[in-house]
Amino acid sequence: MASNGSLKSGMRSEVLEPVISGRFSDDDDAILTRLGKKPVLRRNFGFLTILGFGCTVLITWEGSLNVFLVGLQNGGPAGLIYGFIVVWVGTLSLFATLSELVSMAPTSGGQYHWVSMLAPPSCRKFLGYLTGWLTLTGWQALVAAGAYLTATMIQGLIILTHPGYLATIQDWHSTLLFWAVILFSFSVNICIGSVLAKLEGVFLVIHILGFFAVILSITIIGQPSNPEAVWDTWLNLGGWPTQGLSFSIGVIGNVVAFVGADGAIHMSEEIRNAPLVIPRSLLTGAMINGSLGFAMIVVTLYYMGDLDAALAENPTVPFIAIFHNALHSTAGAAVLSSIPVVMAFSAMMGILASTSRVYWAFARDRGLPGWKALRKVNERTGVPLYSVLTASIVAIILSLVTIGGSTAFNAVVSIPVAGLFGSYFITASLLLYRRISGDIVAPGVQHREITMNTTTPNLTWGPWRLHGIWGISNNLLSCAFLLYFLFFSFWPPFIQVTPQNMNWSILLTGGAIAFSVSYYFLWARKVYTGPIIEITPSLTEETQEMM
Repeated sequence: MASNGSLKSGMRSEVLEPVISGRFSDDDDAILTRLGKKPVLRRNFGFLTILGFGCTVLITWEGSLNVFLVGLQNGGPAGLIYGFIVVWVGTLSLFATLSELVSMAPTSGGQYHWVSMLAPPSCRKFLGYLTGWLTLTGWQALVAAGAYLTATMIQGLIILTHPGYLATIQDWHSTLLFWAVILFSFSVNICIGSVLAKLEGVFLVIHILGFFAVILSITIIGQPSNPEAVWDTWLNLGGWPTQGLSFSIGVIGNVVAFVGADGAIHMSEEIRNAPLVIPRSLLTGAMINGSLGFAMIVVTLYYMGDLDAALAENPTVPFIAIFHNALHSTAGAAVLSSIPVVMAFSAMMGILASTSRVYWAFARDRGLPGWKALRKVNERTGVPLYSVLTASIVAIILSLVTIGGSTAFNAVVSIPVAGLFGSYFITASLLLYRRISGDIVAPGVQHREITMNTTTPNLTWGPWRLHGIWGISNNLLSCAFLLYFLFFSFWPPFIQVTPQNMNWSILLTGGAIAFSVSYYFLWARKVYTGPIIEITPSLTEETQEMM
């Protein structure tokens, strides 16, 4: 049988099935089959639509309005600006590293699949499993964090138009709004998930045009402050021993505005020409979002006026008060503030979609409890229904802590940085190791019939990569940035720590890791063996000839 040679090489095969069509529908299915995965999802995304997806998941300029207060407390206006540049450079380096990896293996599994193919055989299984849980933890927390921030922005709009609401606001109000945001995102993903790509193209236009609407309105009507107050004012309100330490802690606020870099990657099996389209969309999106985010931060700092007054007017969402004071118009501020709210809803649609694909891919390889249900795909919509449902339910459960106050939930908001950046660091480090060892061959060397870039020894570069010293230098840079950001993501904003200002992400992230490790040794190690070979190219082609 033609497939015997590939099976003798030691590859594990769970299901060796031909593609139903009798021939690969296109090169994308052939690439996925060489990774051992059976094509089941519909490829609805092209370059522009996945660019829109990536940009609107990050929503950097909108997100920077929500988190800039963290940088002001530790770093001040100058620290916020220069910190953004540091994070932007680090993000571009990270995106280049992720682009090389997704070009090699464009699967929805992303990080845990890459770790499984890059790690030494002695620790491949456990490291891949741990990376999968880190990725899942980060994305699940991002669903909760995104819904919570969207809910608070809605409350901020209510405070703007009805100031009396500030005196009667209750914590459970944000919880109900949280549920509404999740329900809306769930409905879009389940009911019209097949046209999600078209929606993301529309939201990309709103993302860019909305930026110019906000920027032009504020700069034309508002009164700018002194340039020295923006570019040369440093603050250390956290009481840290040095300004450098204060800056490093405050820079995490900028990092949050770039969290979700791998969102488009987890849609890989729904993208046409994924090995080239995803790298190009990632880097193009990083340039677009970085440029818009930097400009928004600078303009906001120039026109924010009295920050204490803004916090007193709208403590839930200070940037809405800044818009109000700059425009001297409640209606104008409401219109401008509604743009980030709309984009937050679009981001939630994409975040939930990416999170569900992580659930689905990890379940496909038996890495999760209930994997038999989570790996199912609805035949009518082509959407992993149970994975979308699970991500939504877990987020709703997490939201229950907001009923007793927002302090505990603030820890959930900080988990995405710890979980996702942890998974990036493991992956980038292993890529650097394999690159220096020379274990990855140039594309085109392997034959079509060979399963590669999975748990087999066959590693080959994809069509997009950085060559030679440039690739090594970029990998080193991305690893350094990731370690730096990861380390300071666990620090509290103030040196005088209280239960209210404590950064509880170390506890929750550690708890998630402890649960995953315990589950691994008690049960998962018996069923999880890494990325499963569902289909082999050689058997597929032979079976096709027989049909």
